[in-house]
Amino acid sequence: MISLADSFTFLDNPSINWKYVAVSFTVGKYLFDNYIEYRQYQILNKPSPPASLKSEVTQETYDKSRSYSKDTIIWNFSGRLLVKSAPFLPGFMGGVITQSIFFYAATDIISTVLSLPFSYYRIFVLEQKFDFNKSTVGLWISDYFKWQAVKLILFSPFIAGFLKLIDHFGDSFIVYCMVFYAIAQLAIYTIVPNVISPLFNKHKPLEEGKLKTAIEDLAKTHNFPLDKLFVIDGSTRSSHSNAYFVGLPWSKRIVLYDTLIDQHTIEEIVAVLAHEIGHWKGNHIIKSIISGQPQIFLLCSSFSVFIHNKSLFTSFGFVGEQPVIIGYWLFDEIYTPVTFATQFWETLISRKHEYEADAYAKNNGYAEELGTALIKLSSENLSSTDTDWLYSSYHHSHPTFGRKVDSFGLHFQGQGL
Repeated sequence: MISLADSFTFLDNPSINWKYVAVSFTVGKYLFDNYIEYRQYQILNKPSPPASLKSEVTQETYDKSRSYSKDTIIWNFSGRLLVKSAPFLPGFMGGVITQSIFFYAATDIISTVLSLPFSYYRIFVLEQKFDFNKSTVGLWISDYFKWQAVKLILFSPFIAGFLKLIDHFGDSFIVYCMVFYAIAQLAIYTIVPNVISPLFNKHKPLEEGKLKTAIEDLAKTHNFPLDKLFVIDGSTRSSHSNAYFVGLPWSKRIVLYDTLIDQHTIEEIVAVLAHEIGHWKGNHIIKSIISGQPQIFLLCSSFSVFIHNKSLFTSFGFVGEQPVIIGYWLFDEIYTPVTFATQFWETLISRKHEYEADAYAKNNGYAEELGTALIKLSSENLSSTDTDWLYSSYHHSHPTFGRKVDSFGLHFQGQGL
């Protein structure tokens, strides 16, 4: 039986300069990223908010959000290529899997170190300028070291499992890796909020009172399997607000930022959580994982074509050894155009789920309170009130603040909602 890799042996050609191909794709994506950010920058130069938002956004808030968005774009432009071009270091420990993990750790640390000046600027200059930052340098440094340790502990088993599957099943690893990836996604959905998040933020049970009672009543009304209610000290790092659900399908916990509680009424918070229940009712996490499987299949299938491509390794100076982790690292650069294209698809699916969650909240009588909450959230977080369509289609997984939808109202662009 002829394998997929056998059908593409013509790609293993010494005359193909894979290093040139990889660099061209990387630079091409860099140029596109900056092109669409330039388009958005031009939108942000408009002197007043869209007509549909003039009654809901003051000129002062609009000017601040416009300035914040423009500064963020400039920051993105400055740091993207430097971090992307992190130096290449080979592993130095014995054993293929151990060596591969050390290779991952080395390249990740280099990329992170290169990004530190930009991280510092974003937090202590840009965020500070707009009164969002509440963190300290000591806390920022502590978070950095904890996050590096977490990534190494969290991703090392994933890398080891991936390499073991390829080693054991050979060129037929595709289906097994797809299943492994889906299981890993579900594990991360559980591990990160329940184990990783508490390492960075203090979680404490929501105190007895009207808010807790209202949320519990909401859960009962919608048969939501609420297990626990937590408040985290988001205000120790930022004045941005958020809320999210975590847990297994049959046992969920709600996590509220203290900033969300301080900035919103009980009715508004309940409406935001009704939106989140809409995600649960729609099985959006499972649907996202399923919709991502064709992309994983395409990724694994494409990698199977390049895993034995000697010309690819030779172009980057690997004449003798051809470690799988190196092959994947090089292949990832070649795969850039596909990753770029699938980003639009992922954004489309995410927005579809957001509209469905909005519709659920609206149909259950929370339209007015959710609209008010989203206006507050957008104003407090200085979300862009107007966006370029191409920039938004690529970057915004949530419907933007400036886009009204018929009779419903506003949609928030920020994280997690």
